[in-house]
Amino acid sequence: MTIASLAEVKAKMSAFIDQAQTDPVIITRNGKAVAVLAPIDDDDLDMIRLVNQPKFVDVLNRSIAAYRKSGGVSAKSAFARAKRRKSSQ
Repeated sequence: MTIASLAEVKAKMSAFIDQAQTDPVIITRNGKAVAVLAPIDDDDLDMIRLVNQPKFVDVLNRSIAAYRKSGGVSAKSAFARAKRRKSSQ
């Protein structure tokens, strides 16, 4: 892992992006870590977009709360329900 100041990264951004494809780069400002350069793929990008959408985060939090309150449904049960619904259509 590489640690570099923001000034260094700004001066050599392309080189640090190339390096980040194999080794994360921690970016510091005034000696404190403030960001990370790391490789991402399309799935990562989709996840980043989702978790930064307040509406999605709200739905996710409400779902987690409902699951914790009710105990949720097992995967086996969920698949059985889906199979029954599909066969009844």
